[in-house]
Formats: sequence, structure tokens, C-alpha cells
Amino acid sequence: MRAAGGRYGRLGAFALALALTGAAFAAAPAAAPVRAIVSGTAHQALFAIALDGRQGIAVGAGGALLESADAGASWKPSAKPLTELSLLGAALCQGRAVLVGQQGLIFARHADGAAWAKADSGTQNRLFAVRLNAKGFAVAVGAFGTVLKSEDGGAHWQAAAPSWVTIMPQGEEPHLYAADIDDAGIMTIAGEFGLILRSADGGASWKVLHKGEASIFAFDFRADGVGYAVGQSGALLRTVDRGQAWTELASGTQALLLGVSAGSDGRVVVTGMHDMLVSGDDGKSWQHVADPEVMTAWYQGVARAASSPAPLAVGHAGQIIAVGN
Repeated sequence: MRAAGGRYGRLGAFALALALTGAAFAAAPAAAPVRAIVSGTAHQALFAIALDGRQGIAVGAGGALLESADAGASWKPSAKPLTELSLLGAALCQGRAVLVGQQGLIFARHADGAAWAKADSGTQNRLFAVRLNAKGFAVAVGAFGTVLKSEDGGAHWQAAAPSWVTIMPQGEEPHLYAADIDDAGIMTIAGEFGLILRSADGGASWKVLHKGEASIFAFDFRADGVGYAVGQSGALLRTVDRGQAWTELASGTQALLLGVSAGSDGRVVVTGMHDMLVSGDDGKSWQHVADPEVMTAWYQGVARAASSPAPLAVGHAGQIIAVGN
């Protein structure tokens, strides 16, 4: 049975396509600096950003595609659009790149500067997220429980979804919004019903790591195993063992939290609808970003270049912003 709903699950049509522990919360918003790097127009929107070394890719509505060759300091739009459909996810790793979007759309590029090639995804379902590792293994997820895997940098894909009836007894096929694949090929995915799942055998079997009420829209793991997941109704989770166990944190908001980036320096940035949260102490305390641009708009994808302390976020009006110094 397919669950009704759009990009954000049981919330209805949405314009983007699209007792708690521990953490303290600041009483007043923080004056965290937000700096615009790219500004578009009111009808534009960017949904995802990927950074790897000095390379960067940002994608969005109407096939928007921007690239950076200086770790996100500057951006250039694609000279020739690949599609008029919206691109919803992007991945970069050691020169390879994969883009996903509406109607099962996938484009792959085997090296920086090479031509993009359209891949056959085998589905018409929207694909919301994609990740790629150094060996060229990739995972993409999307609507109605879609999970795809690739072993050749995104050129070819095959289904890797769990048998949903074993996880969802009522037969739902949950929308999946976030994905990760590590260097060992271990895949982690997340989405509706608070689901966070993991497969260590290429999708042959899946383990449930978390299940709840609020949809999970994004997660991010550090190399040391610390990670964060965010989602519906201000959902904010933390792990110290790369997702084997999760602890709920008090986010201090009921906003849709759409993206998260966790740095090794303990700085965490969470994007959302009309809200943005920052922590400078690895999730022990949180503050709102007090910027009118943030408080009246939305930002979604967020990523951080290794050479920069300031994460970059993408969102409304085709904007790319740096959060922090």
C-alpha cells in the first residue's frame, strides 16, 4: 500500500516539490553571521548541495545546476540545462558525481569536467537523495519506498529496497528522504515514520535502527561516528556510534528541519522552514539564527567543505549562503 503525501510525508502538498534528554536551548536567538554567496530570483529554489575537496554542486527547481571549483567560494550555473525537471539530490566523491530528481531522473559523471550521462533508474518515482563513496558505489532513495544502488559510479542501477511488509505491517511504502553509503559500502537510509534503516549486504537485508512518529528528512555522520538526524515537528536526534543507537534532543522548535551538517570541530548547523539552529558544542546547547532572511524563508541542503569552517546552505530564491565565520 502506498502512503499518501508529498515531499514531506503526511503533511499534504508542499511547495518544495517538497520526555527529551540532554540538550539545552538558548532563550534568545543567536546573532550567527549569515552571508549570501549566490542570490537568485523569487521563483527559483535550490534543494541540495554537495561539496568534495574544491568541487561543489548545487541543484534545484527546473533543472537548476550550479558548480563550484573553489570549495564553494564562487558558483557558475550550467551553460546548458540537463533537464527542465527539478533536481532534488546531488552527490560528489573524488571527481565522480550523481544527480537525482523528479520522475526517477538520474545523471552521472565519471570525472570532473566530463560530460553528464543520463542513467536508467528503472522507476518513475521521485528520487530525493543520493550518496556516493570513493569506490563508486552509490545509493539513491525516493518516493514510495524506492531504494536504488549502483556499483559503477551511477551509470547503472538496480533495486535494493527492503521487503516493506516486514518493516511496515500495514503495508505502507514510506517516502525516503535521506541516504548515506560509507567506504565499506554500508548503506543507511531514512524517511517517514521516523525510519532509519541500514544494510551491510548491498540491500539483501535491512536492519531498523530507529522508528518513530516524525519523518526524518536528513542526517549526517562524522568520521568518529557522531551524527545527527532532523525532521518533522522539530525532530532532532543524536548518535555517537554511527546510528546504531539514537538519542532524542530538545530542538526548541516545531519547525520542519530539513538539513544538517556536523563538523569535527563540534559545530552543527540545522536548516529548516523559517528557522535555523546552530550548536558550537556538539549538540549540548542550541541557538536559533537571528537573521530576518532565515526567519522568514527556508533553507534545505547544507554541506561543509573541509577547507572552510562555515557550512553552506541552499534554499529559497536560488540562494547559497555561508553560515558562520
